[in-house]
Parts: sequence; C-alpha cells; structure tokens
Amino acid sequence: MALKGIAVSPGIAIGKAFLLNMESFVIPKIAIKKEEVPEEIERFKQVLKQTREEIINIQKKLNRELGSKHSDIFNAHLLILDDPVLTEQMTEKIKKRKLTAEYLFQQIIRNYKKAFSKIDDAYFKERISDIQDVGKRIIRNLLGRKKTNLANLERNVIVISYDLSPSDTALMRKEKIMGFATDVGGKTSHTAIMARALEIPAVVGLEKISTKAKNGDLLIIDGDKGIVIINPRPEVIEKYYKKKEEVLKFNQELKKIRALPAQTKDGCPIEITANIELPEEIDSVLKEGAEGIGLYRTEYFFLNRSVLPTEEEQYQAYKFVAQKMNPHPVVIRTLDLGGDKFLSHLNIPAEMNPFMGWRAIRFCLARPDIFKTQLKAILRASKYGKLKIMYPMISSVEEFRQANRVLAEVKKDLEEQSIPFDKKVEIGAMIEIPSAALTADILAKEADFFSIGTNDLIQYSLAVDRINEKIAYLYEPNHPAILRLIKTVIEAAHKEGIWVGMCGEMCSEPVFIPLLLGLGLTKFSVSPLMLLRVKKVIRSVSLKEAKAAAREILNLETIKDIKRFSRSRFNIQRLQRCIYPTRQF
Repeated sequence: MALKGIAVSPGIAIGKAFLLNMESFVIPKIAIKKEEVPEEIERFKQVLKQTREEIINIQKKLNRELGSKHSDIFNAHLLILDDPVLTEQMTEKIKKRKLTAEYLFQQIIRNYKKAFSKIDDAYFKERISDIQDVGKRIIRNLLGRKKTNLANLERNVIVISYDLSPSDTALMRKEKIMGFATDVGGKTSHTAIMARALEIPAVVGLEKISTKAKNGDLLIIDGDKGIVIINPRPEVIEKYYKKKEEVLKFNQELKKIRALPAQTKDGCPIEITANIELPEEIDSVLKEGAEGIGLYRTEYFFLNRSVLPTEEEQYQAYKFVAQKMNPHPVVIRTLDLGGDKFLSHLNIPAEMNPFMGWRAIRFCLARPDIFKTQLKAILRASKYGKLKIMYPMISSVEEFRQANRVLAEVKKDLEEQSIPFDKKVEIGAMIEIPSAALTADILAKEADFFSIGTNDLIQYSLAVDRINEKIAYLYEPNHPAILRLIKTVIEAAHKEGIWVGMCGEMCSEPVFIPLLLGLGLTKFSVSPLMLLRVKKVIRSVSLKEAKAAAREILNLETIKDIKRFSRSRFNIQRLQRCIYPTRQF
C-alpha cells in the first residue's frame, strides 16, 4: 500500500513502524470466584507498587540525563498512585462486584476523567491527561503488556502518529528515529520543522497512515516525493535502497561546496544562517558552514517540565550558543509559547483558536516575570558573543515599544548590580502578522532589524490553517498578496538602513529562492539540513536576472500565472534537483 502526503524533509528511510499514542485497550468483563477476591485485591496492590517503581526509575533516568526539571513532570502520577481513596474504591468494587481488577479499574478511570472534565477550572481539566497516562500504565501492567515510547526506544524505528506535538519530540531518543509520517500537517508544521532539524526524512498530511500501518510493518518513507509505502514488495525495497545510495552520493557531492562562498552567479554575497531549536544542534550548524544563527527558538527549553527554567539555566544555555558561534551572530527569539506549544503548569486557559490567541509577545507582556527572567539571561550571555534579541508576533509599533520598555527595566537592573552585558545588543521584530508587514515603514524606524516569518505570515494573510491537510493546497507562498507583503517589508527595512532576513520555510524552497533574491532578500535562515542545498541553488542564480524576473512577477495577477512564469524563467526543475536528487520532475 502506498499513501501520498506532503514531502517536508528529504531523503529515504526504510524501517519498521512504531505507532505513537495509538494504544487502546479492549477489556472483557470477566467474573472471578468469591475465594479469588483476596488474591485479586492483592494483585491490584502489587501492580500499583510495580507502576510506582517504574515511574520512579524513569524519574531517576531523566534526572541523570536531563536534570530534575524534566523528571518532575511525573510527580502528579505518583500522587495519583499514592491516593488511598483509589485503593479503597478498588478494594470495595472487587469485593462487591467480583470482577477482574483491570475491568473495574478502567471504569474508575473513566469516572475520574468524566468528573474532572466537568470542573470549570483549567488546572483540574489539565489533570485529565495525568489521570489518563497513569491509568493506561496501570492497566498495561494489570494485563501484563509492555509499552515503548519515544523516550526509551531500543531499536531504530519510523514513527507513525496522527500528529507529533513539541512535547512528543522534545524528549525522544533522536538517534533511534529514522523518519516521521503523520496524518496531519503541512510544510511548516512542528513535525516538518523538527524532521528537517534532525535531518531525517518525513512525510505529513497522509490522512490515514496511523490507521493503515501497524506496529512492526516494514515502511519506506520517500521524503522527496511525499510517499509512504507499507509492506513494499521485494523489488520496490531494492529500488529504494538504490535511491538511498543516490542520496548518499548526492550528500557527498554537496559537501564539496561547503567551503565555497554563498554568492550568486554574478558575485553578490548572500548570508545563510541556521534555524535551531536546541543548543545541541550547534555542532551540526558549524559543520554545515552556517554564518550564524538566524533563529534560535527558545520555547523548546521550556517544554516537558513542571517548573519554569531559572534565569541561571537559561543564561548557561544562551552563553553556550553565543560562545560556540562567536564571532558569528545569534538571533534569539524570545519565548513564543502558545499555538501548539504550551506549558500545562502555567494554567493557560484553552482557546478556540490558540494560533491567533494569547501567545508569543502577548503572553510575555502579560507575564513580565517570565519575560524579564529570559531577557536578563540573554543580556548576561550577550558579553560572550554576538547575540541579538527578536520579539515574535509583533502586530504594532506599540507592542514593540512596550517590549522595549520591559527590556530597558532589565538593563537598568543589571547596571545597578554591575553585571556586564552588551549595551549595543540589536533588537528586532519578527514580521509574521499582516499588520506588522503593512506598517513595516513605521516599525523600521525603531527596530534594528527584521526577520520575516513566512510560516505564520502566509497562514494569517490567507486565512489558512497550515497544519490542516484538507486545505493545505491553499497555503500558497506564490500568492500575489504574499509576494507584495514581502516586498513591502524588504523595501521599508532598506529605506531605514536596517537589515532584513527571512527565517520561514519559504526561503528553503528552490522554487522561491530566485524570486526572494529578486525581491531584495540577502539573508536566509534555514534548517541545518538545508544549508548546503540552499547555497547550491543560490550559486546557480544570477541576481540581475532574478531582479528582472521579480519585477515582472509582481505585475502578475494569479498564482497560476506566477507559477508558470517562474517555471519558465528560473528553470525550476534544475533548481529542484539541487535539493531533491531522487525526485522526478
């Protein structure tokens, strides 16, 4: 069986399927004899002890590898296990109904979940996931089953899921993941971004992969064509192993341009930097020859923990990145929580549309305690390299000024304490909301730089949910409105003499690179995986020709016309082969 989805991270993966978060239990109603009741009660109590030991061992492992901040997430599970009311309820039910412990326990868990969901309090509603997690673990032990998850994978697998959240991927054993395939998502979904950061093949938007594939099925992921094949025939496997060899050869050839300058055919220098989520990615960034970090997504440092990171923890992380990348610049995006990234212990209320709600700079300005701690850590680390601060989701100059006022307070505190920092640290705005793009001329008078975040800019401008596979076709960077917004931002920045870059996924696509160059973009920030590929495309483009083509494209009226013109003028097939060596065009 072959399923077609959206190709989001290139390469070929061949391996066994691992279905994440697809576990379900069908427990029959089985009666026990009166004389078996004491034994059944004792069996349940022993399973509680076993489950407790498992969780404590997991805590110890996480504490050793990642520190107590990560292991604390299981404290709520231990509280549930230690609840005497639970044991009393189960004892009474087994005595009265004379049924197996797993059947009765499943009913209790359902009742708990039902009761908690009715409570009009965000904290208690969020405890439902804790009850569900520990409940599944207890039932699994009562049934004698074992479960593997992304944190303790023992073999190489291809991860299959409806979707992957930031929490799913933050603690996974990355060296054991061969590829991703999900039902939902688009080119800019979290799964896609993470796959490119990990340099593994991925296909999203497959709609039914989580119901069609089974644990242990042999899968082929074609991250170039956007195809996943379930239990392929021997001749298909052989064909893809040959393709995999072609990809390896392509990557070896790609390394030859690592030491070459990033410049157009006619000699215009272009800066290519990297997007990162974690400090551990720095080695990969340096290996690929990046000229800096154009986007450091700091929110991943806040996930999968029960308490906020301290100022010292953040300072050490930012200092590490600054020192490793020095003398190259590092743009640190301040906390962008919200959307698909949230902290349950902060009791953030559920929202109908979280991507357009209380997130990013809005959240930070409402929680200056959290915002100031992060800004202080960044400033302290700024003395060790060329750090720059960027505010996400700026919608107006008022928001930018408000954030700067908070920053000024932090700077004053540091000066009063005689703590050194770079007093000339650059402050920029991420342009990802149409209102910011349309008032870029105003923002440019106060910001030191812009970075265009096309992922959200396209989503908000076209009213398209970028992870909804049903309308993924509407997520179109070629839309005349998007190109005009980008041109507006670039011209506004240049007019005020500030630099402007792009950190969205659009600047990694060979189809758009010549057009972006023609619109005046000279700073690209991409995933480490795409660095050399993007350089290869840039080196094959004439800036003079790109500018002439861009002028004509801006006068075209439809997406179809723009695509047709780009294909003929830029020889898109040739450029695509610079990035996707095994795809047929």
